[in-house]
Amino acid sequence: MGFVDLIHVRSGRWLRLLRRTAVAILLLALPVAASPGNATTSAAAGTTHVYLLRGVLNIFSLGLDDIGAKLQAQGFNVTVANYLSWSSLADEAAAEYRSGRTRTIILVGHSSGATALPDMVARLDRLGAPVKLAIGLDSVFRTSLAGRVGRYINFYVANGNGEPVAKTGQFRGELDNIDVGRIGMAHLTIDKSEIMQRKVISAIDAVTFGGSGVTPGAQAPRPEARAAKPARSAARAATAHN
Repeated sequence: MGFVDLIHVRSGRWLRLLRRTAVAILLLALPVAASPGNATTSAAAGTTHVYLLRGVLNIFSLGLDDIGAKLQAQGFNVTVANYLSWSSLADEAAAEYRSGRTRTIILVGHSSGATALPDMVARLDRLGAPVKLAIGLDSVFRTSLAGRVGRYINFYVANGNGEPVAKTGQFRGELDNIDVGRIGMAHLTIDKSEIMQRKVISAIDAVTFGGSGVTPGAQAPRPEARAAKPARSAARAATAHN
């Protein structure tokens, strides 16, 4: 009987241990509530709208679709469209900004889409909706900036058709011209490069959630060191090849 009682006691201890272990496993399996930091991040993405402008024919800038999908996965509002619609998109963005649905406007463009960005920035400024960040990927023409923008990053391929962006006296903001031809980028692949996509998304995350974003690499050549090409607006670039 004593032996049986000992087994009973030890079995009881094992059962209590098993119950405690089961409860611990159950608690670990329960979903963890979002922290205040995660909630803040989600809210910031939800009030940010990123407009991505493709180049000619919508077939050479499909890397922007990949960037857009990655941003949507982070909770951003995303619109991917052809560069010819930049004016109507600016009106739409300004209306959302005035209504309060959008607090942060971000623009990204490739090729002719990058050429259209300065015009879109200027139009949004006139409509009272400043752009927080604009990123151009190898504009096909030399462009100039007017209006307000928090930061304008121009990635261009100097050994191809890419051009640095110039400032006008009406420009207010920060401008970075970065030659990425030195790291092997080319006009038709710059938007599809995993390296460039990470740089674009990093810069967007930085202005939305805080952080340093893209750190300019090699400085662009001085404008006077290259043969200048006439600046063109997006309207006159409508027939440009991508």
